[in-house]
Amino acid sequence: MNLFRLAPAALASLLLLTACPAKKDTAETTDAATAAGPKTPDFNADSAYAFTARQVAFGPRVPNTLAHVQTGDWIIRKFKEAGLTVKEQPFEAMAFDGKMLKSRNIIAQYMPQAPRRVAIFAHWDTRPFADKDKDKKNAPLDGASDGASGVAVALEMARVLGAQQDSLAPGVGVDFILFDSEDYGYDGSTQGEKKNLLGSQETWCLGSQYWAKNLLPANYKPNYGILLDMVGAKGGKFSREELSRQKARDVVDKVWNTAAELGFSDNFLFADGYGITDDHVFTNQAGIRTIDIIDFLPNGEFQPYHHTTQDNMSIIDRRTLKAVGQTLLTVLYSE
Repeated sequence: MNLFRLAPAALASLLLLTACPAKKDTAETTDAATAAGPKTPDFNADSAYAFTARQVAFGPRVPNTLAHVQTGDWIIRKFKEAGLTVKEQPFEAMAFDGKMLKSRNIIAQYMPQAPRRVAIFAHWDTRPFADKDKDKKNAPLDGASDGASGVAVALEMARVLGAQQDSLAPGVGVDFILFDSEDYGYDGSTQGEKKNLLGSQETWCLGSQYWAKNLLPANYKPNYGILLDMVGAKGGKFSREELSRQKARDVVDKVWNTAAELGFSDNFLFADGYGITDDHVFTNQAGIRTIDIIDFLPNGEFQPYHHTTQDNMSIIDRRTLKAVGQTLLTVLYSE
């Protein structure tokens, strides 16, 4: 009798032990999928490569030149084609050699109504002289990596995001902010024969300096910002820059860990690098926690192409563009 009476109870217990956990697992899986949100879309490296090449084809994007104007107009057109809201911020700035540079920052907003936002920064101008070049020191640069690649990654991200249905959008709005007149600075180690008329004033990053003092959008306050500078060269190495670590270590960790999970640790090095004067200096001063993804070695040296005529399409690599673009899209979709 006892065995007969215990058997149904044991069976019921067994059913509870087998059926209930299975139901719980299904619920947990559904909840996890819901919490994870939409799947991260693919970043098209071929498209980013084409965007890089198109900028280079205009010629050096030096302020006060036709190529500079035409490139700016093209960038704005591509952002609008992606469905983004675009604003221009024209300004004039004096360069170290006394030239007044007619410049404009470009701001393109994806989901401008979203309260939580992330900024993607880059510069779209090119350096007017290859002062590190042995043979053509005064030649303007193509700036394929130094300038065009960061813009290309931003444009491809904008194109991908703009193509998503509302239900497949990330949980944050994105602002692509492209600075002008970043690379018209004075380098005393290579330009000793030139006179710096700006004295102690910072000669680099004129566009971000202006923007930081005249925020557009007004009172702009994203969760954080990511600066892209020289992100397209073959074998690009991105160490964890010092100011980035000081101002936004959590963002550095998020980006570098995401890159590692995606298999891009050969580009995103788990190595601490030196600090560098770049646009993120001024966005951080404006209260926007910003990190810098830049092809800058941990020992404090730039790659050989830096500020030389070697910075042309021959060094651009789709894999590096993919590593940066796919990592950033994945970061955005994790928010």
